[in-house]
Amino acid sequence: MIAMPHGRDQVQYVEMGLKHNGKITGLRCSMLGDAGAYGGFGGGLVLGSTRTMSQGTYDIERLAFSAAAVLTNTTPMGAFRGAGRPEAAEFLERIIDIAADELEMDPIELRRVNLIPKEAFPYTTQTGANYDVGDYEKALDYLLSTVDYDGLRKDQKARIEKGSTTLLGIGISTYVEITAAGAGEYAEVEVLEDGKARIKVGTSAHGQGHATSFAMLVSDSLGIPLENIEFVQSDTAKVPRGNGTGGSRSLQLGGSAVKTASVQVREIAARLLSGRLEVAPEDITVSDNGLEVSGVPTTRKSWAELYRMAKDDGISLKSEFDFTSSGPTFPFGAHLSVVEIDIETGKITPISHYCVDDCGTIVNPLLVEGQQHGGATQGMSQVLYEHFQYDQDGNPLTTNFAAYAVPAATEVPPIYTFTTQTPTPNNPLGAKGIGESATVGATPAVHNAVIDALSHLGVRHIDMPCTPEKIWRAITEGSKAKIWSEPPDVFQHLTVRSSSGDSDAEEVDI
Repeated sequence: MIAMPHGRDQVQYVEMGLKHNGKITGLRCSMLGDAGAYGGFGGGLVLGSTRTMSQGTYDIERLAFSAAAVLTNTTPMGAFRGAGRPEAAEFLERIIDIAADELEMDPIELRRVNLIPKEAFPYTTQTGANYDVGDYEKALDYLLSTVDYDGLRKDQKARIEKGSTTLLGIGISTYVEITAAGAGEYAEVEVLEDGKARIKVGTSAHGQGHATSFAMLVSDSLGIPLENIEFVQSDTAKVPRGNGTGGSRSLQLGGSAVKTASVQVREIAARLLSGRLEVAPEDITVSDNGLEVSGVPTTRKSWAELYRMAKDDGISLKSEFDFTSSGPTFPFGAHLSVVEIDIETGKITPISHYCVDDCGTIVNPLLVEGQQHGGATQGMSQVLYEHFQYDQDGNPLTTNFAAYAVPAATEVPPIYTFTTQTPTPNNPLGAKGIGESATVGATPAVHNAVIDALSHLGVRHIDMPCTPEKIWRAITEGSKAKIWSEPPDVFQHLTVRSSSGDSDAEEVDI
């Protein structure tokens, strides 16, 4: 609890300008990020990711972003599922809901008015992020097709009208995040003497399912059954290089390296067999655990036979490949969360959560679904439970899991997972990340649901985590609760420019 890095510690000052029809005219962001005792990861990468993704899914003409990393005598800040991207979605989706309340618009309609249209992609944001592909409205429409939104609103209104002490909250978020940034990845694929295959990869899994997804790619290319594919990772005596898992990058980069290497192995074997059979290499196709001339099953050679043929010719059925993407990818989606709040005690009960996440081409649907469940639960936990506390001298008060609350499986509501597939051009698989996406979408959706349940009481915002005590106090204070404050002096001289890095851009007021 005190030796490992912590995450999610920003104080965010955000202003948004809008027209009466809901169109966003500008956004000003001033962020303080606790870096902990050392200023590296928490001061740079996390705040940098928040800046990169600060425009989100919306068409915003003017955007200003300033940040200061604060050194404190607390545990250093590090990577926590999303590392800066949930923080961006959180402030943006919260202020969108506050704006919808101010304009008396449905939060879905306000989002729809401002979503970047699919015709605009590839799209460069004001912060310089180059979004590869996207269809944000499709994800939102799909989300609404999975849930009776109008029915939920009617239920919410009926509870208020009859004076129920159990209120209903409905929270929406649309999000985009960045994955697969940074260096490339290594893979080797080799056919062995017994006809089995071996994969070596430089990205090491700790539960994400790399062995399964990478084996599926090899099996698809070579026709070798999954159970006959050996997976090697982490051993520096066997794997010469690699950059590791993180940033939802492994399938995109490592998987693309595996796919390319396995195709190269197939091409080596096809040339070998075509020479023996005196046919063109392009006439050779993958069959059951081997290769054959297309349409001529009697010519089939197993991989064990192909291995012996290759050995006789002094070659090996092996290929190494280092894949480097042409750029990061930007998964996106839309989430809806439903909660109940007991206004007499402040207790929040999550009722259901709906995810529509787009990670491009899906290789293994079960692994994707597992990441959606885990990510959504982690976002929910952030909003409702998780909080590490220190006293004024920096002494940790939260030193075990009796004091640090996380939800048990019995406290997690039904999570309904759906996907759309918008393949990216940045890798041969068309895949984007999924490991952190649901956390990015779920965090603000759950938070918005909590505030939505109380908005008719004058509650505009409650800082995370939304504990029963905070809920009770917010209900008691109601419309007297203050949701804004001036940023510290370090941010007093900010200007808003029409575009990032434009030195002669016109300065405007929001």
